[in-house]
Amino acid sequence: MLMDLTDEFEQSDSGMESLTTSKDDTPERSRRPEDSFITPSLGSSPSASTPLSGPLKEYDDEPDETLSERLWGLTEMFPECVRNGTHTVTTKTWTGVKSLYGISRSVLWIVASSSVILFAPVIFEVERAQMEEMQKTQQKQVLLGTNAALSGPMPNMPPIPR
Repeated sequence: MLMDLTDEFEQSDSGMESLTTSKDDTPERSRRPEDSFITPSLGSSPSASTPLSGPLKEYDDEPDETLSERLWGLTEMFPECVRNGTHTVTTKTWTGVKSLYGISRSVLWIVASSSVILFAPVIFEVERAQMEEMQKTQQKQVLLGTNAALSGPMPNMPPIPR
């Protein structure tokens, strides 16, 4: 009975097998990614006995380069005049940016401190004048009443005869 069930299961096609294999599979498609890369386990190093397949090769005799070393190595392909010109332009640009930054700091300090020194007394005087005007308005309100203080000064009218 168990044998019949397994034979029946193997003979029935669920349609999923056609998704995994195709008639136009090429060797590039059928190759698994794990076949072309060797992933060393933690603590182990690749040795000469480890076979490497695919385009990856291990270069044990060459030390790792930093980005600055690679860029410095690329400078050898340019003529001396280009290297000197690039160095001069870079140096002058860096010096110019630093001096511009220093000058802008000094100018900003001078403008800020001068504006505080020059405009602070003007601001204080305007504020003092506004306070005096408010005090006059309050005194007028107390003496003459609310309507007289809000209406402002009376227009020049002829004196009332007695």
